[in-house]
Amino acid sequence: MSVALPWPERPDKSGSATPGEKKEQHTKTRTNAREIAAHLLYAMEYTGQPADRTLEARLEPDYYRGLAQESEAYAERPGKKQLAYIRAIVCGVTEKQEELNRIIAQYAIGWNLGRISRLARTFLRIALYECLYMEEIPNGVAINEAVKLTKSYDDEAAKFVNGILGAFVRGGCEIPPAPVQEAPECLEEEAPAADAPEAAQNPAAEAAAVAQGAAE
Repeated sequence: MSVALPWPERPDKSGSATPGEKKEQHTKTRTNAREIAAHLLYAMEYTGQPADRTLEARLEPDYYRGLAQESEAYAERPGKKQLAYIRAIVCGVTEKQEELNRIIAQYAIGWNLGRISRLARTFLRIALYECLYMEEIPNGVAINEAVKLTKSYDDEAAKFVNGILGAFVRGGCEIPPAPVQEAPECLEEEAPAADAPEAAQNPAAEAAAVAQGAAE
């Protein structure tokens, strides 16, 4: 079964590596899990599918085996630790995406977020999330991994990713505040007209007046 991945094709930079060596490079490593997480996040931008459904569908064994025909990253199903990492990244990046986008926008001077390639945005978000929320991963490792994976697809994008992440870490890994939204102005309650009869201003008074008239 062939399952098309909405993901850029990796240029062949393997040189004289044997098929066995290529498979070993992609099997049961954090780097491999990071790339799979990137694939899923990238696909979600196209499908609009929520994180839980994407993880359930694309990590299902039969589906996963089908992907092995299209990417070496799927040559072998990840172990428990790698699966836990993939789920943490996909769910975490999805939850914090607005926050991560603000960081990218702050350091991508002169660049609108929409002009940054999906590939670069995806690896940037993953590395930023790791720096902020995964204490077990040193910032340097998060940056190096993001740059290395991006470079395996696009050398120029890798330089961009390295620049953004480096500036973020040098800036103290601070999260820009969310833009303040002005509350809508409340409409003032209209006061009763000054010359209106008391009964018109007060329904209870009107009812009492009607009852008194009937008694007379």
